[in-house]
Amino acid sequence: MRHEPIHALQAAARDPARTAPPPSRLVIAGATGVLGNEVLRRLVGLQRYGSTEVLAREPIRAGLRGVGSRLVEGDDPAQWAPGAADTGLVLFEPPRLFYDRERALWTPRPGQLPALAQWMRRSGVRTLAIVLPHAQGRLPEALKRGLASLDEQAVAALGFERLLIVRSARKPEPVVGGGPLAGLARWMGSVFKYMLPDSEQPVRSAKVAEFVAAALQAAPPGIHVAAPETVWRAAQGPAQEAVHAWLRR
Repeated sequence: MRHEPIHALQAAARDPARTAPPPSRLVIAGATGVLGNEVLRRLVGLQRYGSTEVLAREPIRAGLRGVGSRLVEGDDPAQWAPGAADTGLVLFEPPRLFYDRERALWTPRPGQLPALAQWMRRSGVRTLAIVLPHAQGRLPEALKRGLASLDEQAVAALGFERLLIVRSARKPEPVVGGGPLAGLARWMGSVFKYMLPDSEQPVRSAKVAEFVAAALQAAPPGIHVAAPETVWRAAQGPAQEAVHAWLRR
């Protein structure tokens, strides 16, 4: 079939913005602490998302261009009205209480993960990334690479196109008080912590953020679980190479 010149002119004059796909939208729950701040800055700096929202309990003024807040009512995600996003990110890191902005943000608790994931699914999220802290020495080898809890299995059953679960090693919580016996137990624990393999030692937040950003870019459809040693290896060199090696397994 021969195309008339008028058809070619009409196609050339057509506004390309009308045919371009809409920009991707990102929503973050738990953009607090050193890790949350690093992840937010890196993802916004890469400029792959047309808009970014952080969940908040109170009105805040975001310090980064292109970042807004979404106020949530109450503490139960099951009661929230759906939002609008394509990619969701969940981080479990408590806010630094001396930062007013972080105190105003909504921070998820581990038990809220299924309800939060369901809310994100209702909001149109197709890609969900969950960054979980890893309690050193307490997670069996099989669970480091698989779905470690019934909650995570429930999230996997929600039908996300891409589900990324990143387990990053963290420093143990400081414990105070408890008397002489508790002090002795803490001292013994500080001795044995040096027996942990290097691959389970805490990784700097900037390296975890780099890993998450690279994984969001490169991961194909499906469920992908990064064990703590995977994140540790990625922190020793270029994150892109480590992420591609992990995804090829």
